[in-house]
Amino acid sequence: MDPLLAFAGLGVGIVVGLTGMGGGALMTPILVLFFGVPPLAAVSSDLAASAVMKPFGGWVHARRGSVNWGLVRWLCLGSVPSAFLGVLLMRAIGDGDRVQDVVRTALGAALLLAVVGLLVKMYRTDTAAADGDGPAPIRVRPVPTVLLGAIGGLVVGMTSVGSGSLIIVVLLGLYPALRPRDLVGTDLVQAIPLVFSAALGHAFFGDLKLDLAAAVLIGSVPGVLIGARLSSRAPAGLVRAALIVVLIASALKLFEVPTGIVLLIVGLATVASVAEGWRRRSRVPAAPQDRDTERETTAKGAESASGVSPR
Repeated sequence: MDPLLAFAGLGVGIVVGLTGMGGGALMTPILVLFFGVPPLAAVSSDLAASAVMKPFGGWVHARRGSVNWGLVRWLCLGSVPSAFLGVLLMRAIGDGDRVQDVVRTALGAALLLAVVGLLVKMYRTDTAAADGDGPAPIRVRPVPTVLLGAIGGLVVGMTSVGSGSLIIVVLLGLYPALRPRDLVGTDLVQAIPLVFSAALGHAFFGDLKLDLAAAVLIGSVPGVLIGARLSSRAPAGLVRAALIVVLIASALKLFEVPTGIVLLIVGLATVASVAEGWRRRSRVPAAPQDRDTERETTAKGAESASGVSPR
């Protein structure tokens, strides 16, 4: 077992625990770009690892009641068979360099869509924080929900990306009243049978590399648990901004964009992320205790200026 691969799994697991996103979108390109794993083997190994890793987070959300089980059922009705179909589609394309090139291109496109998903989720989180996070009744729309699951499952079966990042984007559009924690919990639970179906399909055709999946799991499972414990303290917005930069760089490299252009784009994205972070910090209102302290200080200053001693 490669210890560096387990360490990479640990880092990805921590990011997933902190943000709820980024598993397949990070691990698969890491396997391809840094460890030289063929794209198809990387996809299958990441799916197998996710099939073991995601139930940990899903169990936590289920215990907390942050899962809409009606949405889960309709999503799985479309995603589970579609994920297996995505594997069959990859096999129909052919073996060798051709299928690897198709997977590489599809993975790059999925990563860019994942970036869009993260941006939408960041905006959604800010809006929820501003408007309040109270529960709202959700009326499940079966047909579009099943179609969403089917499209998401197809993408996941082909690239391993999308069980979190991509599906969550359309869920936001279909169910804007869904609370952020319910959104994450519902998406995470529906992803369990989805990635299991896709991983089973790859294993059936012999694409799965058990040594790779085991190495990723050794690091990612404790990483998810660590990230979940740190999630209440770490600046998740900063982690998501860094994740966006990494995803953009990975997608561009998968599209074989020259390194100089990749560095330029990543530099611009980093500057934009830092600027956005400062803007968000400047808009954060003072905490209630801070406002009380400020009022008390102002009152004392006024009393001193008027010559009246405070009691």
